[in-house]
Amino acid sequence: MLDDYLALEFWNNTTKDYLIAMGFIVIGILIVSVFKKTLLNKIKKLTEKTATNFDDFLIEAIEKFVIPAVYISIVFTGIKTLTISDGFRGIIINAHKVILAYYTFRLVSQVLTLLLKTWVREQENGEEKVKQIGGLILIINMLIWGIGFLFLFDNLGYDVTAIVTGMGIGGIAVALAAQNILGDLFNYFVIFFDRPIEIGDFIVIDDKNGVIEKIGIKTTRIKTLSGEQLVVANSDLTSSRIHNFKKMQRRRILFGIGVSYETNKEDLKKIPLILKEIVNHQKPITFDRAHFKEFGDSSLNFEVVYYIEDAAYNTYMDIQQQINFEIFDKFHSMGIAIAFPTRTLYLRNENEQKLKIEGTSNAETSSENSKLEL
Repeated sequence: MLDDYLALEFWNNTTKDYLIAMGFIVIGILIVSVFKKTLLNKIKKLTEKTATNFDDFLIEAIEKFVIPAVYISIVFTGIKTLTISDGFRGIIINAHKVILAYYTFRLVSQVLTLLLKTWVREQENGEEKVKQIGGLILIINMLIWGIGFLFLFDNLGYDVTAIVTGMGIGGIAVALAAQNILGDLFNYFVIFFDRPIEIGDFIVIDDKNGVIEKIGIKTTRIKTLSGEQLVVANSDLTSSRIHNFKKMQRRRILFGIGVSYETNKEDLKKIPLILKEIVNHQKPITFDRAHFKEFGDSSLNFEVVYYIEDAAYNTYMDIQQQINFEIFDKFHSMGIAIAFPTRTLYLRNENEQKLKIEGTSNAETSSENSKLEL
């Protein structure tokens, strides 16, 4: 009875053939599942204790790409044990190749991406630089998938030489039509490898300023102080003179103050020392100099220079504000007037001047007459 049932034939295969194929698939999947839950999980726990993250990423890649590819290979292998038509067998083989190629490309892409991120994280300010490599990862993935598809088409029996030739001619046409885009792409690599700017830097370009939010393969996006997003082509960015304030380790401050001309000489001599003392009260600063600089139009001008050992703009403004408060209080207590723009006008009465000139002329004439009479 059982032998008769096993001998039943459907689509050129007996029931026994189907059971053998099914058993091969089930047993193969169970073996892989046991491997995943036992040995692979133990390896995963060991890699979590290591100092490097690359082995963790590699185990994760195996779980995501290698194990599913093995499952699918077991299924296709079980199906190929059956007696099937040549056309259907060809479809099964090609489908198997396509799926394996997909997981292989994903695995290679994942490994290269992880290697790149690991290398970037080891650089100075690595975590900030990782945010900058999105465009490079996109290009790497495009190359991997492009080359992978060429190998896949070759394995599927297509003429790859004709495809490569067509892509070469088309590539030349695209390059000629998209010179600006390619220029921005090459300048993206310049920014990435030369690193004149990075995400999070505060920069000034001509009359524009802001914080870099994203560096793309064609454009760089900047968040300006007024709130809007400024989009700059990479070519324009690398050809401009960029002031990168995040790279500034210390800030040099020069400011002036004027006192009135009524200030006495003794107080004028004290003012540089007073300014030095006030500046030295602040932290973290390095005092440079304070001098009586010049005689201005309406004030006696002093100049002060100091360095802030902190590049933050808010720190500079807080310190300068405190200096201004202390200068105002000190000068007020000493009776020194801070100068403000003034102008003195001298008015001349033309009628009085004319009378004065005529009076002088008459007196001289009388004197001459007197001399003649003598």
